[in-house]
Amino acid sequence: MATDAASSSPPAAITCRAAVAWGPGQPLVMEEVEVAPPGPTEIRVKVVSTSVCRSDVTAWQSKAQPDLFPRIFGHEASGVVESVGEGVTEFQVGDHVLTVFIGECKSCKHCLSGKSNMCQKLGLERKGVMHSDQKTRFSVKGKPVYHYCAVSSFSEYTVVHSGCAVKVGPTVPMDRVCLLSCGVSAGLGAAWNVADVSEGSSVVIFGLGTVGLSVAQGAKLRGASKIIGVDINPDKQEKGKSFGITDFINPNELSEPVQQVIKRMTAGGADYSFECVGDTGVVSTALQSCSDGWGVTVTLGVPKAKPEVSAHYAFLLSGRALKGSLFGGWRPKSDLPSLVDKYTDKEIQVDGLVTHDIPFNDINRALELMLENKCLRCVIHMSQ
Repeated sequence: MATDAASSSPPAAITCRAAVAWGPGQPLVMEEVEVAPPGPTEIRVKVVSTSVCRSDVTAWQSKAQPDLFPRIFGHEASGVVESVGEGVTEFQVGDHVLTVFIGECKSCKHCLSGKSNMCQKLGLERKGVMHSDQKTRFSVKGKPVYHYCAVSSFSEYTVVHSGCAVKVGPTVPMDRVCLLSCGVSAGLGAAWNVADVSEGSSVVIFGLGTVGLSVAQGAKLRGASKIIGVDINPDKQEKGKSFGITDFINPNELSEPVQQVIKRMTAGGADYSFECVGDTGVVSTALQSCSDGWGVTVTLGVPKAKPEVSAHYAFLLSGRALKGSLFGGWRPKSDLPSLVDKYTDKEIQVDGLVTHDIPFNDINRALELMLENKCLRCVIHMSQ
């Protein structure tokens, strides 16, 4: 249980529980952490719900940045503003918010362009610190604890830049809308903003996790006529149908390369292909699976190894395009509110992607389920 100062006093440091990773792949340890007060342009958030994203697991297991431990992971979250720092006018104590792993300052070249969500001030943070002063807001017994994506929602309280939070209505279900702060939005945006899927088109999706199923949903809502799902888990076939998958391929059951099967099914190649696995080898396969002349391949996954993409130049020379997608191209503050409205108006599916509701104390179980490929999204309930 967190302890804090009186509400009439300026924000002070508080103590709360957080699931701390002390090393790559090591089980998270429930620790009493000190959370500093929000600095200028920052807010401190009481986390209500946070879901486990595949990128959390990938970063937790990775040995690429061993110096960034101890660390608090988590970035797909909803919560309530507990206190605000100097200069914050957009948020008030008690506001319900989504945290986002990339921000929108609305003043840099990219934010002003209207063409990009790659904010130059509040972009993807990779050093385990806050954007504003390159310091952490967490400590355990005086030892700094690093952030993840400038969010760190595997903690009862966290501090985020005000540009990395989006206000939502007080009646929106916090334990479901948290999925819109990463996975669901990433998939829908890849279909709508990045690929711009057209009516009557053919689509192939490699990887039917939360992101891939959200791509399928986006393609279905755009009127795609054929949506092929590719996954080595046969259980994904039935789940995929409810999100728009019309055909299912398990590569392990094929005697020939999957791209050849897809070309036969689509009369020469899909109009759009999406890589949602986090494997650069699959990026090449996806590119080979789309049509000459106009085929578009979008890569969304975060690779666990071999970050370089290899493809024969002829695939590009023939008119195919390879595009990357971060957060589906959405600008968090400008665009996310409309997605929240679509959810509350039941225009998009979110609830069906939650396969497990887990109390905070059992967060390691959520990581195990993700590693075992036995879940889509596990929602962690911080108050349980």
